[in-house]
This record gives sequence, structure tokens and C-alpha cells, in this order.
Amino acid sequence: MTGIIGAMEIEVRGLIEKMTDTHTETISGTTYTTGKIGRHECVVAQCGIGKVNAAVTTQTMMLRYHPDRIINTGIGGSTSRETHIGYVVIAENVVQHDMDTTVIGDKPGELFLPQENIVYIPCDTAMMSELQQACQDVGEANYVIGTVATGDQFISGHDKRSRLNERFGAVACEMEGGSIGQVCRINGVPFAILRAISDSMSEEDDAVEYSTFSRMAAHKSIEIITAFLKNRG
Repeated sequence: MTGIIGAMEIEVRGLIEKMTDTHTETISGTTYTTGKIGRHECVVAQCGIGKVNAAVTTQTMMLRYHPDRIINTGIGGSTSRETHIGYVVIAENVVQHDMDTTVIGDKPGELFLPQENIVYIPCDTAMMSELQQACQDVGEANYVIGTVATGDQFISGHDKRSRLNERFGAVACEMEGGSIGQVCRINGVPFAILRAISDSMSEEDDAVEYSTFSRMAAHKSIEIITAFLKNRG
């Protein structure tokens, strides 16, 4: 079973509509929908925006449904000149840019997991390859593989976006993937992150870009995730 987590309704509704043999269950206010896309069993949840919501949903999904892998899907903002509106980012790894204990000598973004200290949490390489194949299957040539930066803030403005690229090498930013990756790392569950870009590194108004392109970007991520699941059979 594949677990799929998105923060907002537009990021998961299209997937749920494609599911058959569905069953829903609400736990701690979050609705989990189980069913099939193609022949593949999955569980889909809308976690809500932010790292804590994402972490709670991920751990609950693991304990209740025992997925053998988890994917975080949705939209994100560009932090690189390589990633334009409508492009797709497949995460190679994820970092929490707002984790900062550098004043006491730690590395920027360093996390303190039960089994290790880590900055960049690696995504599953097999899932990354499958996502690349899914992009090709739907005719999406504009995809970038790189670091995704997560934090509990909507990053706006060229300068803030550039700093994430300079400090962490990030090509995209969002608000959930890093905490999903952290929970998966702690539990030994493979994970991947797919984000379609809705707002860019340009000098345009970020809020205007987001409201204009977020639905288009969400639709693109849903299309790719559907192909990703169907490829697995």
C-alpha cells in the first residue's frame, strides 16, 4: 500500500476522485481514504498546512494503515532559476530550513532524530526513478531533481528564496515535506516528494502568482502521481 499525503484539498481531491472501492475514516480530525487507483492499493490524507499537521498525519497513517511507502505531493515555490512555474520538482532530499540551533554550534537545518543527527534526509531512490518515469509517461519533460526546503512559513520575495538556494542548495520550498521525511526516516519507511511549482523566483507578486497558478500546479502533480501508481500495477 502507498500512503499519499497532501496539505490542501486541491492537492488530494483529484486523486480521491480517481479511487475505487473507497472507505473513509476520520482520526484526530483528519480523514483517511483507502481504496485503489488502477490495481494499486493506497491511502490518501489531507494533512493541513504546516509541519506539525504533516507529522501527525504521517505517524497516524503509519500506525493505522501500515503503508510500505509514503509520498508527499502538491505544490511548491521556486528557489532556483532552474525551476519555473509549471515545472515539477522530484526531491532528492529534504531539509528543514527553519530548524536553527547554529548559535550553539550545530549545522543549519540540523535535526536530532532518535538514531542520528542529520541535515538532509534522503528520499528513496527507487521511488525517485518511478516518479521520473511517470513524468515521462504523461509527457512532462520539465522536471528537476534536487533539494526541497521545508519550513513553517510561506517564502515570498526573491531575496528569501535566493537565501534558501545559497544556504541549502534548494530548488523548491514548501511547508510539509521535511516533517513527513523526518517521520519516515525515524520509522524506516521509504518516502518521496513531488511538487509542482506555483510561484517563481521572479519579481512578480508571489501571492498573485500563487492564486493564479496553484490549481494548475496541483492538477499536474495529481496527473503524475496517478501515472506513478498505475505503473506499479
